[in-house]
Amino acid sequence: MARTTLTAIDPTLAGVNLTYTNVDQPNGNQVAFGRKPLLNVKNTGGGACTVTVRANGVKFGGVTIPDVTVNVPATTGNVLIGDLDPSVFMQSDGNIYVDFSTGTGVTIAALETG
Repeated sequence: MARTTLTAIDPTLAGVNLTYTNVDQPNGNQVAFGRKPLLNVKNTGGGACTVTVRANGVKFGGVTIPDVTVNVPATTGNVLIGDLDPSVFMQSDGNIYVDFSTGTGVTIAALETG
């Protein structure tokens, strides 16, 4: 599966316009793990969307830390996903992997903060 790469927006004091991209539901998206990444997912579709941020398989106390799933409500859902610990979510290629249960009406913006 070839994931679609997102370019993270780096906010400035002067302000930047957030650019949203349609999600790649069949293949998933990836974004380079930056200083402190945030993912903003919007859903204008008629059904809820489950966003899955893939963990990298790291174990704690012998137990593998699972992927994180976030529900984005239908029609007006606007969810900010953050606090992504690199030891858990950074993949071996330096990216964060994000998957979506639907792509209808779902867009994403990646931000680099910190």
